[in-house]
Amino acid sequence: MGTSGKIQKMKRGLHLLHFVFLTSLCLIFSGCLQERYTYRSFKAESKITPPLPDLDSKKSPEVIKKLLSKPLSLEDAIKIALENNPDVEMAIARIHQSDAMIDEATAAFWPVLSFYGEYMQGDAPSAYLFKTIDQRKLPSDINFNYPGWFQNYEMGLRGRINIFNGGRDLLGKRMAETGLTIQELDRQTVENALVTSVIHAFYNVIAAIDYMKIARKSIDSVKTQLRVMEVRYKAGGALKSDVLSLKVRLAQTEEEMIRARNSHSLSLASLANLLGIDPDTSLAMATNQEVPLKLPKDYRSGLIYALANRPELKSVRHQIILSRMALDVARSEFLPRLDAQARYYFDDPHLRFDKDRKNWTAGIILNWDFFTGFSTKARSTKARGVVAEMLAADRKTTQSIQLDLRTSYLKLDEARARLAVTRASVAQAEESLRLVKKQYDGGSVTITRYLEAELSRNRSQTRATAAHNDRKKALAAVGRALGYWAEYAKEEREKRVP
Repeated sequence: MGTSGKIQKMKRGLHLLHFVFLTSLCLIFSGCLQERYTYRSFKAESKITPPLPDLDSKKSPEVIKKLLSKPLSLEDAIKIALENNPDVEMAIARIHQSDAMIDEATAAFWPVLSFYGEYMQGDAPSAYLFKTIDQRKLPSDINFNYPGWFQNYEMGLRGRINIFNGGRDLLGKRMAETGLTIQELDRQTVENALVTSVIHAFYNVIAAIDYMKIARKSIDSVKTQLRVMEVRYKAGGALKSDVLSLKVRLAQTEEEMIRARNSHSLSLASLANLLGIDPDTSLAMATNQEVPLKLPKDYRSGLIYALANRPELKSVRHQIILSRMALDVARSEFLPRLDAQARYYFDDPHLRFDKDRKNWTAGIILNWDFFTGFSTKARSTKARGVVAEMLAADRKTTQSIQLDLRTSYLKLDEARARLAVTRASVAQAEESLRLVKKQYDGGSVTITRYLEAELSRNRSQTRATAAHNDRKKALAAVGRALGYWAEYAKEEREKRVP
């Protein structure tokens, strides 16, 4: 082998080593990327990443801390939940995803421009000829069967734009816009249910506070009677069984107090969880809170309102529109696709891209899959099935809303009636206890009768407290069935917009 042949061989070896080195470097870099994708590293990164719109200063810890520094009103609780609950944040994040999908769909109407670079070496005759010709360096005495070894560096620009594809790009954009509307309605669905849950949790806390007051009052009353009875027993004016009966009753009232405290703690934790704060947070509650609901006068009026405002129904009807667009997309696959593309590039074996090394191509490409093994027809049939499914879902959702609203109105009437009965029973039990106490103080009834009257009074007060709060929770349920809380949350957001 001559000296020139050895030099050529050494050059080929060096180029091959460069190629192996660059490939190894890329593999090492991709392995290092794995360290980036861990939960701990992402949490650290998210603390310095700018938040998405709608997830910023409106719910800053300072604002929430200020609202929690005073007795928590029902409206403030709803406001904090709407701004801080993780379910709402997830819904907002999905809205941003859908918004980005609109931008992605719109990008189909713009040309695609790309820069590329390529290195190649080998001894394949076809590659040798094409690359050497593009280099403008094809030898005149070339042996086409055995041209020899070659290398090539290529660098250039590519551009392409779709001219026609059956309207799929336009439909894709409209489907993305409809998807954004559906995600916004899903957020309203989350908010509609969230406000109802906050109201229920709020009045559960209030009820537990009232239960503790009733239990405390009962403990104080029984302790007073027990002290009197022990004095009378020591003086010989009472039986030991009377003292034991009072001690048993005192133990029962203390047990009721423990249950009331546990209920209060659990209700507070549930409310804090809905507010998106630490469940162990201590909350001071404002009392005498009313549900901020403007109730339609009757069920029929409410049904008209619900069918116009329930976000679930709006969402399923937009899904019908979306499925109809998807059917048109499936049908458009029967049509051809027309694209224009161009390329401007340089080829050279030594990275010296002179002007005489430039090349360009441009053309229009027609692709028409006129037979795909009936897969296009199958996708079209599937899309028609989705449309039929969405139409059935619309009918089901309408019926479910009607049943939900009727049930909530009936439960509200039941709660109102139960509240009236319990108020009357409290008045009767209070009067009965007053008379029995007078008789007991006079010695005409036993301690057992007195304890029965006192227990009856406490139970009637507990039922009245439950009925009072159940009526307010029933109002919240009617609001959810109407879709009122979705509109309420929307108005609250508009108030915060500067």
